[in-house]
Order: sequence, then C-alpha cells, then structure tokens
Amino acid sequence: MRAGAAVREGVELVKFAHTIFALPFALIAAIAAADRFPRWSVLGWIVLAMAGARTAAMAFNRLVDHAIDARNPRTASRALPAGRLRRPFAWTLVVWGSAALFVGAWRLNSLCLALAPFALAWVLGYSYSKRFMPLSHLWLGLGLGIAPVAAWLAVRGSFAWPPLVLSLAVTAWVAGFDILYSLQDEAFDRSAGLRSLPAAVGSERAIAVARTFHVVAALGFAGFAALIGAWGLWAGVAAAVGLLVWQHALVGPQRLEHLGTAFFTANGVLSVLMFTLYLLDIMVRA
Repeated sequence: MRAGAAVREGVELVKFAHTIFALPFALIAAIAAADRFPRWSVLGWIVLAMAGARTAAMAFNRLVDHAIDARNPRTASRALPAGRLRRPFAWTLVVWGSAALFVGAWRLNSLCLALAPFALAWVLGYSYSKRFMPLSHLWLGLGLGIAPVAAWLAVRGSFAWPPLVLSLAVTAWVAGFDILYSLQDEAFDRSAGLRSLPAAVGSERAIAVARTFHVVAALGFAGFAALIGAWGLWAGVAAAVGLLVWQHALVGPQRLEHLGTAFFTANGVLSVLMFTLYLLDIMVRA
C-alpha cells in the first residue's frame, strides 16, 4: 500500500475526526483554568497528549474487536477486517499514541505524568467493557470525560470543582450518544453475546436511559457555566440543550435512518459551538 493510502486508512482506523467531541471541552477547561489564555506551549502539549491517548485507544479497540468487526456486516468493511491494513500497523499506532500521551504529560507537569498511566489504562480497558457490562457506554463516556480535568490539571496542577462538573457533563453526554449509536448493532450484539445497553434491555429502554444521561449532561453544562460565570458558556448551554433535543427528535426505536446526523453532526456542532461561544466571550472581555 502506498504511504498516502496508508495514512488515509490510518486516520479512518482511529476515526480522527471524532477528536472533535472531547478536544473542545479540554480547551474550554484549559482557558477557564488560566482565566484567559494558557501559554501556546501548554495548549500544544495538551493537544498532543489528548490526540495520543485517543489514537492509542481507538487503534487498540480495532485490534481487540478485529474478529467481531469481521462478523458484523456494518463493520466488516473496516480496514483491518477487510485486509487493507495489517495488525502490526495498528499496533504501531497504539505504541506511538501512548508515547505521545506520555511525552505531552511529561512536558506539562509531574502530576499529569503520574496520572497518565491510569488514563491510558482506562481508555484501553474500554475495549473489553462491552463483553461484560451493559453500561460500557459510561466507561467510554468517562474516557472522554476526563479530558476537562486533565486540561485543568495541565494548567493549574491541582483539582477543583469546575472541571469535575464539566467532566460529569461530558461523561453523561458521551454515554448518551454512544447508546444511541449502538442501536444499529442491537441485533448483532445480542447474537454475539456483547452486552451493549440496547442488546441488554431493548431499544426503547436504552433510549430512555440515553435521554436521562443527556438531561444530566445539560445540568452539568449549566453547573459549569454557573461556577465559571461566563455568558459565552450560558449561550453554549442553550445551544447544547437545543442540539440534544434535536438529536433525540431524529432517533427512535424504528427511526435510525438519521443516526449519522444525530451522532456526528449534532454532537460535533455541540462541542465546537460551546467552545466557540466561550472563546468569543473571553475575546470580548480581554
């Protein structure tokens, strides 16, 4: 395979575009922790650490699920089961992604470096969670939800309530939309013995749980805005609530045709819009 094609397949393998879900919230937390703007070098190391952790986690997930993906009609065309990429390539991404996480954490501060192994273990461990627990969606949610806390620690080097509240909101938000995304694999997961929530309790109950998580997410976003006290964050909360309502209007037990729009478009816009509105707030007040 040519180098360019391998890069494109690698980017698709780790779903690099999905970085848009958690990264804006890490940047929001970093800016809030700095009470304006952190140094560019700090932002750069935060981005490197996050991108590295996510790359390692996604590549590892593809390796762990290789055989399962090959049996699932929806995922059989992915690069590994289809044979367009080999397992050593994916393992290379795991190694390099993990190294990027540790380098970024090392360059930030000693606390970030000390916590990096636990963060890596958590995001890698998610790959096995659906085999034994219906709420693996919460495991994934926390894997992304730790981003605001990590970014706050990178700037201040200590814990505080605002990033913990934002972390709760992001965890619930991700868990909710991951439940919705897993609706399309309900029948396959049940036949394969995988314990996604739709496979365990059915689509209607799973959707009810997803809605509950998204109510918690909205309250968490509002709680963070109240703690920071920025109009940009309150505007972001209003936008997030509208996008969450729209997401649930698009998807139902027998309405999965707009799942891609609900999953990527609505949630990608939500995170970017919240960050953009907060950034505008900071720029106006600067």
